[in-house]
Order: sequence, then structure tokens, then C-alpha cells
Amino acid sequence: MIARRIVTILLFVLFILILELNKNSVWGFILTAVLTVAFFVLFESGILREKTPLKVVSWLAFFAVFAGILFLTWPPVKRVPAVTYKDPVETEVLTLKDGKVSGVVTEDGKVEIFAGIPYAAPPVGDLRWREPQDAVPWEGVLKADTFAPMAMQPTNLPIYDSLAQIIGYHDYKWFDFSDNYTAAVDEDALYVNVWRPAGGGSGLPVLVFIHGGSLQTGQPWYADYSGRSLAADGVIVVNMGYRLGVFGYLALDGLASESAVGTTGNYGLLDQIKALEWVRDNISAFGGDPDNVTLAGESAGAASVSAICASPLAKGLFRRAVLESSTVVSKEPPHSFRSFDEALESGTAVLEKYGVSTAEELRALPANKLVSSAETEHHITVDGYALEEMPYKVYEAGDQNEEAILHGFNAKESGPFIIFSGASMKNYEDKIRSYFKEYTDEIISLYPASNDDEAAEMWAEIYGAVFFDYPHYCLERLENSTGIPTYQYYFSKDNGRLGCWHSGEMIYLYGNIPDDSSLYDDADRALSAEMKEYFINFIRTGDPNGEGLPEWKSDVDPASYMEFGDNTGEIREKDRKIGLFSILDRMNENQ
Repeated sequence: MIARRIVTILLFVLFILILELNKNSVWGFILTAVLTVAFFVLFESGILREKTPLKVVSWLAFFAVFAGILFLTWPPVKRVPAVTYKDPVETEVLTLKDGKVSGVVTEDGKVEIFAGIPYAAPPVGDLRWREPQDAVPWEGVLKADTFAPMAMQPTNLPIYDSLAQIIGYHDYKWFDFSDNYTAAVDEDALYVNVWRPAGGGSGLPVLVFIHGGSLQTGQPWYADYSGRSLAADGVIVVNMGYRLGVFGYLALDGLASESAVGTTGNYGLLDQIKALEWVRDNISAFGGDPDNVTLAGESAGAASVSAICASPLAKGLFRRAVLESSTVVSKEPPHSFRSFDEALESGTAVLEKYGVSTAEELRALPANKLVSSAETEHHITVDGYALEEMPYKVYEAGDQNEEAILHGFNAKESGPFIIFSGASMKNYEDKIRSYFKEYTDEIISLYPASNDDEAAEMWAEIYGAVFFDYPHYCLERLENSTGIPTYQYYFSKDNGRLGCWHSGEMIYLYGNIPDDSSLYDDADRALSAEMKEYFINFIRTGDPNGEGLPEWKSDVDPASYMEFGDNTGEIREKDRKIGLFSILDRMNENQ
């Protein structure tokens, strides 16, 4: 009897944890409690103790009813609110180019958020795979108090996302029923969000941020890069949703022929440029200065920023650029980019996959059927319109759009990408040979390994250098050759959450470390304050330096960086990595 009671209690706890991790509605928890009590009472009353078969059936029924509860109370789909407190205070009504809009004020009264403002027409129906069109004007006042759906993308079960947050980020808010839902996903996702200081202002500097996610996933409301902290310090922050995966980067001859400008393959990039045009036309209504705009992005967002820096369509739409952990200006960009021929070949494969022969037939298919093709269609390309030539050629000619740049990468960029595919002595040489081919012996001489731990460490550094560090090294050289002021960083601060893995710097740079988080200490918060001060100075003037800050030198050796870690100051890259960069130079020249 005692054993049965313990098992029942343990199962109840397990069921509650499943419901919590899966973000089920409150009714799921209530019904599970009722189920467990009823089951317990039936056993204690003796009804289920007389015949063994009945007991077996009862246990099976217990699990079956819980399964029913799990699916009947599945987390609802909803749009993410801009603020979570009850009865939020509304802002004044602003008049934009396409209509009037009001937002909401944060609970502390310091910031106003305008979420979900359309910057282009919904790219659905006949507008799927066309250049973004002007937004449709609206009547009355648009209440911009919730974020628009994230762009169409592959999604996971809620329980998977919760476990990823716990395992990958060591972070999770237990039994916070305010987030027991799944965020909406939709093709209709071309909306901007604006954070500004409460009460607005005039002539304020503007930051436009492009989120990452390999051009396949992502959303603009993620807390690490929220504009709330920067806005509280006098910066207007704008970010946007843009088309992802097959919806943003499919290339077909048929699509190019129907385009008035002959383009295909860069719809997501064109969305981002369209959002910059929206900022130019509307940001003064929020108190921002359209002539003082900085464009920023992280990961694939930074890859997009570097492409926009090389796009003739974006000239004059911003002044400065911030690139975190990616760029596509090396001669052979290692990710987020492909040749136009490759893009067309991949697009043809998409037609074959779905058994159709034209773009029009592909448009007739539902979005949720097409979304799986995000795995192959998530690369920027030279389409002759958004990009007229390879970005590095634009930089070599000195025709890039930015007048100053702040960029860099993290000490352990490779962490999330090789977590399940690291190296050991058994496969170390094979991994190197698969990428470096005839240069393998040179790489191994730079990165020798005699045991599994050394092999794992060396491969992590090589992987990070190839996909992240080297492209920034190339960018720094190109900028220096054309006289553009550059400020390069190296983020190395560890912590209890993400540390200095890929994207770990964002929560520091954007000033969003939660006050109540035990995963960060006073040293983390001090570093964040310092990094944010550099960042705001750069956004305002193009120079991150300011009174009381260690000097951040511009245009130094491309292998030298401003380190942000346990200490702040200039450092030089390790000799072995500089040697690796030299090998990558030769590989690119010979391709």
C-alpha cells in the first residue's frame, strides 16, 4: 500500500512537470489533480484491489486519461504581449505615414513600446515571393500592444523548447502561468516594434536591430535583445520580423521573370531594407532622428547587416553598423550565403520536392506544407538587385554604406553547433580533412592533439575560427583598407547561463541581465553596464569611447581586439589562430 501511494505521488509530480514543460493551460493542472485524487480514492476504497486484471486496466486508464488531458489542454496559440502587467497604461497617439498608433508603457513607467506596426503589406497569396509592397493604411488608432506573429518557420513541441532552455541556457521560470501558451507563427509577419523613452523626445539616436536564427528561425521579442534597456537611456530601438527560410530565400527563374526588377532569392533581405525605409519615413514621429540610424544584427542578423552594407538599395538609410558574430564579406562566406547558380538549383529541387513545375503552383500550397524547406532555403545570394556583386568586392571598392562599424565575436562561438558532434582522437583528423583537404597537415601542426580532451578543445577553436572569427578578420582588413573607422571586440565572459558561447554577448551589450537572475553576479552586471555605455556612445556618435572608459582603439591590427571579459582591454589573437587565418586566405584565393 505504501509503495502504491509513493508511485501515485511520483506519477502526479511527473505529470505536473510534463504539463509545465509543455506550457499547457491551467485546466491541465486542475484536471490532473482531480484525476490523481480520484484514482487514489478508488484504490484506497478497495474497489481496485480485488482483482489484478482490474488493477492493470486501471493503471492503463490512468495514463490514458492523462494523455487525454495533455492534448485537451494543449497550450493555446496567442500573440506575445508587449508588457505583462494587468491593465497597462497606454501611450499618447502618434500619427505615422499609414495611420495613427498607440502603444503601452512599461510597468516602471520608463519606456514606451509600440509593437506590431505593419511596415509592408502581408506577403501572402499573390505576394508570396514578391518584393515587399507598401503597407496598407488603416483607419482609426492601431493599438500596438502585442507583438505580431513570428515569421513562418519550423517549430518544436513546447516541451522540447523548454528542455532546450534548461539544458542549453540553464535558465527556466518554473510555474509561471503567464507564459503557458505558444507564440503565433504566420506568413503575415512584416511588422516593426519600437521602444522609446517614456514621453518621447526629439532628435534621438536610433538603433535598428535584425534578429538571428540562421535565416530560418527567430523572433523580434526575445528578451536578450529587447530594446527596453537602451530606450531607458535615450535610444530609440526598432526591430522587425522578416521572411525566413523558403519564404524569404527561395530563388527561381520563374520568380525573377515575373519581378518588375528581375530579382529572386533575397525576399527576407528586401524585407529588412523595407523596414529601414519605414524608419526613414516614420521614426521622427517617435522622436527619433532619421539621419542618425545605426543598423545592428547578431548571427544571421549580422550576416544580413553586412549584406545590407553592400546593397545599393540601402544607401543613405543608416550611418553605422554593428555586426555580432557573423559577416558575409569574406571571399567565400562560410554560412548564410550562396552563389546565384546554387540558389536556382536549390529552388528547382524545391519544385521537384512538392511535385510542381511553376512558382504559381508552389504559391497554391499551404505555408505549413512548405515550411520544412527552410533547411535548404536560408541563404543570401547575389541577385543583381539587392546585391549586384559579392559583398567583398563592394568593400574592396570602398562602396560600402556604413561610415563606422563596431563588430566582433565570442570566445566559444562553436559551443552550440558542435555540442553533439565534437571531436575525439578517433575522428579529429577526419574532421579536419573533410574541410581543409590538402591543408590538413598544416592545420594539425598548428593544432596538435594527443588525447580526446585536446582534440575536443582544438576542434572547437578551429570550428569557431572558420565560421565566425575569420570572417570578422576579413571584414576588419577590408574596412581598414578603405579608411572606415572600426572597433573590433572579443567577448570572453563566462557566467552561469550561456557564457561566451554564440549569442552570449547580447544580454550584456543590450543591457538586459535580469535583476533577479542568480546566473549572473555583480561582475557580470558591471561588465554589461560598461559594454552598454560603449554601445550607446557608438550609436550616438560613431565612436564608442567616452569619459571614464578604457580607450577602445580604432583601425588597429586586424588580429587585435578589445576584450570584454573578466578584464576590459586590448588583446592580440593567438599565433596559432593567425596561422589558421593565413591558411584560410590561401584556400579562398585558390577556390
